[in-house]
Amino acid sequence: MPEPTPQEIDLKKDKGLTVQWHDGKVSYYSIAYLRKMSPSADMRQLREEMKKNPLTVLPAGSGSNEPVVARGAELVGNYAIRIRFSDGHDTGIYSWAYLRSIDPADEKTQRPDISAGDEAGPSHE
Repeated sequence: MPEPTPQEIDLKKDKGLTVQWHDGKVSYYSIAYLRKMSPSADMRQLREEMKKNPLTVLPAGSGSNEPVVARGAELVGNYAIRIRFSDGHDTGIYSWAYLRSIDPADEKTQRPDISAGDEAGPSHE
């Protein structure tokens, strides 16, 4: 299967990221979902811990009661995008393949680190 590549990318900093893929599929990721699913090492570790123990203590946020928004984004070569979040997180590099694999609208996607009812969108149970 060829590597997924975007045809168009649209980031609404307070809403989400829309990606139109070359194969015609359109994916939408809310900012909260992208932050939660950051591919950074610390977030992968946190998701693993939460899978084992749902009572895992979450790290302290920015101290703000405001929802997390995107402060900006930059392309990383031809293969990824890095998003800077309002809580200071900016270490996750979202490859096109990773984004395609976590598409919230794709019911066939196997995402063992997401439980039903998460911010990915409506539950299909």
